[in-house]
Amino acid sequence: MSADASKRRPASKRPDQSGRYRAAWRPRFGSGATARRLPFPQTAPYAGALLRSIETAGPAFAIQPIVMPLRHAGTIENAIEAFAREMNPGLLVLPDVTTTLHEELIVKLAAQHRLPAIYPWRHFVTAGGLMCYAVDLPDLWRRSASYVDRMLKGGKPTDLPVQVPTKYQLVLNLKIAKAIGLEVPPTLLARADEVIE
Repeated sequence: MSADASKRRPASKRPDQSGRYRAAWRPRFGSGATARRLPFPQTAPYAGALLRSIETAGPAFAIQPIVMPLRHAGTIENAIEAFAREMNPGLLVLPDVTTTLHEELIVKLAAQHRLPAIYPWRHFVTAGGLMCYAVDLPDLWRRSASYVDRMLKGGKPTDLPVQVPTKYQLVLNLKIAKAIGLEVPPTLLARADEVIE
């Protein structure tokens, strides 16, 4: 990939977003925690960049990141069940079209096995997930109107810069936290943009 192409990578797929996941993750896990990531390589070609970023930062948070690549939806249940038997586990679901398609199953299994999990989008949390720290998608859609306006006035799409998201949402589901026996630190609650009770 050329340097110019790299700069124009869609903001929602930029590897630095994974650092925001870790910031939300840290209050829950102590030393020696294991974080499993759920990527589907076929439908998340950008996952490698996210994974490298997480692996680089893992030691600073005393978290051992382990990739759990899933080749098809049928492997989700076995993978999560096996991981739930490990010591001090936590689940990090990466943004991916396949994880979104199987949102209900992933959320259900995480709750069933009392796995603390952080998700890539708010709709996972409203569906029964524990928490997310994600780009505010409605904000991005509103900002896209200016791009449409510029193109309708003759602007070339190749001349329009890719913008980095500036607004993120930390959403917590306290009902699920209680169900899995997790005490959410007051500092994390204070930082939340939305708390579901």
